[in-house]
Amino acid sequence: MNSKDLVINAIQRKPIERVPWVPFVGVHGAALLGTDAKTYLYSPEMIFQGAKLAVDKYYADGLPVTFDLQIEPECLGCELKWNDKNPPAVVSHPLTDGVRLEDLKVPGPDNGRIPIVMEAARKIRKAFPDIALYGLVAGPFTLALHLLGTEVFMKMYESPEYIYSVLEFCSQVTMAMTDYYCDAGCDIIAVVDPMTSQIGEEQFRQFVTEPATVVFDHIRSKGKYSSFFVCGHAQHNIKAMCECGPDNISVDENVPLDFVRDIAKAHNISMGGNLKLTVVLLFGDQVDSQQNAMRCIQQSEGEGFILSPGCDLPFDTPPENLVVVGNLVRDPYQQQVVLSMAAHTEDDDLPDLSNYGTDGPVQIDIITLDSESCPPCQYMVEAVQRIMPEFHGKVEWREHPIKEPAAVKFMKALGVKNIPTICIDSKPAFVSIIPKRDELVQAIQNRIDEKKV
Repeated sequence: MNSKDLVINAIQRKPIERVPWVPFVGVHGAALLGTDAKTYLYSPEMIFQGAKLAVDKYYADGLPVTFDLQIEPECLGCELKWNDKNPPAVVSHPLTDGVRLEDLKVPGPDNGRIPIVMEAARKIRKAFPDIALYGLVAGPFTLALHLLGTEVFMKMYESPEYIYSVLEFCSQVTMAMTDYYCDAGCDIIAVVDPMTSQIGEEQFRQFVTEPATVVFDHIRSKGKYSSFFVCGHAQHNIKAMCECGPDNISVDENVPLDFVRDIAKAHNISMGGNLKLTVVLLFGDQVDSQQNAMRCIQQSEGEGFILSPGCDLPFDTPPENLVVVGNLVRDPYQQQVVLSMAAHTEDDDLPDLSNYGTDGPVQIDIITLDSESCPPCQYMVEAVQRIMPEFHGKVEWREHPIKEPAAVKFMKALGVKNIPTICIDSKPAFVSIIPKRDELVQAIQNRIDEKKV
């Protein structure tokens, strides 16, 4: 059984000889080539060469063409901010800047950077016919949020019919991108919708279920397989995600894998994830990476499971941490060795926060993956930034992207388990949910009153 068949069998919950391994190599491919993210994402040849290195070095059974959810927003008029080590971030929202929904057009195959990515997909497909090739598309709700900004949350209450129309348009964009990836030779379409972690199950069913179901039905009509990809603390929406009809759901470390396993199995759906991106793959060593991979394999119980990171690999992920995972899934003896090893933890030397926030201005700490690469993190940071002028120096805020080792220690010292999270004077206040403006203002004001700042 070749790697592609292994992945596809796992997606269909068919018997497999071992767990397949799909490293989500996005701009990490640029790091392998010694270039920056923008140069990489504008070059079909570089995207191909990054994929080639990943296949060769990491023994990948499958790969995404790239991991850039800003391709569709850019085509629809969103301005982007580029960073050397991350995919671009959306910094403008057309539907709040005077553009009417009826003026937006579904991007064609020659718009924006779409032809760059599709050329790369065709090159990868031709060179590696025996690996599973993923086409990643922006999910309808995340795309709607890029078009509207955080105003989408208010309009879900004030103008639900308008949001239905926006999401219907966004699902058309998602299906168009699906068609382009299918034509370029992709086997699996991953609908990446991280912002759905920011809404409750009732809102998910009201606004997301229908457009997502339409998308998965469309993928199935193309004879391809699908994955519903979410990151963040989305545990409350896993069942609703399964009911949208994907073949697979994929989660990050914020959602316990055994929890996903049981719900997915009940719906006859496979699952993927949830290797820890930063504390293990980025900052850990080879032992950490092997042990985390083994825990994922054990929790999955092996059936209908694809081992992968929880999201786009950080740019500076040490290649050796990924090499050992690729070796591990193929070597039963090595798996037994890892199982026999003691857990490896390094929680010593954490900062002492016992007096943190007791005096002076109220301290707002936002624990993120990185607001320049993670949409939920970006919009949580923006929520805090927008209200700062109301407090006239009584509040100080900072972001702690856990791609930095000091931020990981700070996160552990705070007791934060999920990202993104807003802490007020060291106490987690908003966990993986972007607060409404009034809620955030009130929470901060309550703390100001307590401290008599």
